[in-house]
Amino acid sequence: MTRINLRPIASPMPVGFYAVAIASVMVACLQLGLFPAGADRAVALTILPAFVLQLVVGVIAFGARDVVAATLMSCFSGMWLAGALVSGLQPPGGGAVLGVLNLVFALFAVLIASVARPKRALWLVLVTAVPRFAVAGTANLTGLPWLATASGVLGLLLAAVALYAAFALMLEDMRGHEVLPIGRSGPAHRAVEGDLTVQLRDLERHAGVRRTL
Repeated sequence: MTRINLRPIASPMPVGFYAVAIASVMVACLQLGLFPAGADRAVALTILPAFVLQLVVGVIAFGARDVVAATLMSCFSGMWLAGALVSGLQPPGGGAVLGVLNLVFALFAVLIASVARPKRALWLVLVTAVPRFAVAGTANLTGLPWLATASGVLGLLLAAVALYAAFALMLEDMRGHEVLPIGRSGPAHRAVEGDLTVQLRDLERHAGVRRTL
């Protein structure tokens, strides 16, 4: 006899979205010139906690069998760590390297967004993140000040969307029902609104249950 034990966990996504918002605000303020000159290393130190928080969120999301959220949060974690290290240590050619990394992450976000539409809160964060990282990467590679400013504005927009998503998900978890509109559809809607039968459907085929990945 095979026995499958299910252990409910709290959703880690509000923490992940709050980390995106806070780190985005710090980087955006730097790009907009709101901090004194030479504040790069200080900003790098303030975004390091986002790396830790989102790594934890990614690990918990893998345990919750949410591969989209886990992949996104883990990669966001890596981006914050890379950005913090390059900004803090300022190695030669770091700006160009960070520019290519930002562009690759923008492409990754497009791919994740293409499959994440039913998870509307996460999808909206991705849709906002794509232009932000694409413009940031272009600014790093070209050194044009107006592109850095545009990236800062887009960073603040990303922070606003992430804050809304985090607050909406946290309210939903506390009240037990949707308070602020999130717009789930398809499997994501059924996962929240459906009964336990929906949750356990095809469980034997899920990663961690089937014999091989």
